[in-house]
Amino acid sequence: MLIRIIKDKLSVKELQEMARKGFGDVVKAVVDVKQEIMAVGGELHADEEVELMEKEGSKREHTWGVNFYPGKSGEDFIEFDSMINLKPAFSNRSRNIEDLEIQEKVKNIVRKLIRD
Repeated sequence: MLIRIIKDKLSVKELQEMARKGFGDVVKAVVDVKQEIMAVGGELHADEEVELMEKEGSKREHTWGVNFYPGKSGEDFIEFDSMINLKPAFSNRSRNIEDLEIQEKVKNIVRKLIRD
């Protein structure tokens, strides 16, 4: 799958097409909370994280894996579950984003980058 780095806007329709071509109902993404950009469309969150690190200079402590469900809305649209979120050195000891402040940053970036 082609990984795209999103700095501006991505439509829900584009996400739906990515889901259809990939996993069916979900699109994996990695959000850089410092640069307020994201990588979408990879098979693994780890691949998207590497893409952000290599092409955009992202740092591990700022990258967080999420899943988008473009057929859903509200709280069901985004899921904070990814193996790359296991970051004991940064006080995150699960696949979930445990810090509610970071979750909120991710949500705000997603709202900014994904349009109807």
